[in-house]
Amino acid sequence: MSTIAFDQFALTRIADFARSLSRLHQAARRQRVDDDQFDREFNAVCQSIWGYTIDDVSDDLFSAEDHLFLDTLDEAHARIFAAEQGYDLVGETGMLTDWWGFCWMILAEKRGLLTPDNRAAARAAIEEKYLSAPNVIGVIIGR
Repeated sequence: MSTIAFDQFALTRIADFARSLSRLHQAARRQRVDDDQFDREFNAVCQSIWGYTIDDVSDDLFSAEDHLFLDTLDEAHARIFAAEQGYDLVGETGMLTDWWGFCWMILAEKRGLLTPDNRAAARAAIEEKYLSAPNVIGVIIGR
């Protein structure tokens, strides 16, 4: 049996979770949209699907091979990779704009990196980075 033939009804359609994010990308064609808005919407999609965000996993947890895989990924291979893991990266207008970030999360899930311990370590590293900046006296984190 071909590994390319996937049951589309068995795939998690990320586009179903990313409607607000897709609308934000469409709005950005007509008006300026702050990058933080994209980050918040992307993280909301990830939180809905995986219960984790891209900030919950440190880049350092991925192997050199994983980084090479992600760096050389194109849309066609991303679609196949995602489908092999049970996800669909295609929406009503074609490939999702944030397909690479979703592949990053899919790979993190595949590698077992979406854990409470990794989340705590990643958040601590972010807080440490902010606290080391000049004129920063505290970091407020919503949990």
